[in-house]
Order: sequence, then structure tokens, then C-alpha cells
Amino acid sequence: MDRLSIIGVVLALAALLGGSVLKGAGLAGLWSPAAFVIVILGTLAAILVQTPMSTFRRAMAIVRWVFQPPARDGKALVARIVDWSNVARRQGLLGLEVELDMLQDDFLRKGLQMVVDGSEPDAIRQTLEIELESHQHRDIAAAKVFEGMGIYAPTLGIIGAVLGLMSVMKNLADPGHLGHGIAAAFTATIYGIGSANLLLLPMAAKLKGVIAGQALDREMLIEGLIAIAQGENPRNIEARLSGYLH
Repeated sequence: MDRLSIIGVVLALAALLGGSVLKGAGLAGLWSPAAFVIVILGTLAAILVQTPMSTFRRAMAIVRWVFQPPARDGKALVARIVDWSNVARRQGLLGLEVELDMLQDDFLRKGLQMVVDGSEPDAIRQTLEIELESHQHRDIAAAKVFEGMGIYAPTLGIIGAVLGLMSVMKNLADPGHLGHGIAAAFTATIYGIGSANLLLLPMAAKLKGVIAGQALDREMLIEGLIAIAQGENPRNIEARLSGYLH
């Protein structure tokens, strides 16, 4: 569980709600069904038009990474690769075959399978780098879904404010409702700018960071598997891969 993300969301809500109270607007002033429909549903509609279905589904699948990112343990991965290199030196590459059934990660299993099969190092690198790039491209596109929502939301907030002011202008003959109408109009702007800058854009940035971390681990794995295929000394492999941990 990512505590910083949870703390950030709590502080964002506290800043927004607390600021509304301290400024005298009150909590009730932040609620506007019309603004919610225009900004939230409008933003969702815009991103659905922009995004392919497969990318949107992937975005919904990885959104949990904001609060619960995939576990990463670079030291454990380096230790596992070094263990594999020791096994390969003692028993040959076929000695690693028993490890395949214990691997849950498809990328890791595919790479080790190529090593066991005796594939050339260049072929291993080319195959795994293509798959890595494909995975990374797919996940970055999914993260950009939230980035896109963060771009559209403020604009929809302005549209909501303009629509609200249009309603106010139609009722200029009733001064008693002008103040309330103007306040309700600007609520849409708060929804748009607040959701973008306190939630959507930070979510996109956090997801991109998680994806970059995963890519780094896989780059380290590729280097380790190629070193095993080339029969390098386990100590040299460990020294080389340790650079990724910094």
C-alpha cells in the first residue's frame, strides 16, 4: 500500500473542504448536481471518445497501482539471477528448466525459457526488448487516459461556469437569486480545476513512475539473462546488476 498516495488524497480533500469553510463558502457551497453532470460526466465522455476500448480497460485495470503498486524488490531479483547463474555454471543451462514452473511472471518465464533453449544472446535481447517496449507502450497509453481527463476537466469546468452565468443573466430581474446563481456557476470551475490538479494529473504521474520502475526491473532482468546465456561469472553479473539498484 502506497501511504504517500493515501496521505496526498486526504490532504487534497482537507485543503479543498477546509479552504471552502475558512473562506466562508461552507461545505454546501461545493455541492452542485449540475456542475457534477457537466464536469465529471463531460470529462468521462471526452476521454471515451479519445480512447480505444482496450486502452480504457487497461487504464481501469492499473488505476489501483496509484494506491497499491506492484511489489518491487530489486535486490531479490538480482539475488535470483545470481542463483540462476550459479546453477547454470554447475549444471548447464538445462539445469534451469526446473525453475520455469515456479515463475508467475510471463516476461520472466519467457526470458528464462529462451536461455534454457540455448537461444543466442542477441536473439534474447531483441525478443525481450520488443516485448518490454510493447508492455511499456500499452501501460503508458493507459496512464495517459488520466492525464487526458486532467486536461479536459478544467475546460469542462469553464463550460459549466459559462452555462451557470447564462442562467444568471436570464434572471437579472430577480436580484435575490443573483448571488446564489453566480456561486453555483463557479462551483463547476472548482470541480474541473480541483479534480484535474488534485487527483487526475497526480494519478497519471504516479502511474508513469510505477511503469518506469517496472521497465527498469525488466531491463535489469534482460541484462542478467543475457549474461547467464553468455556464461559470465556470477560475481561479475552481481556487480553489473547492482548498478540498477541505485
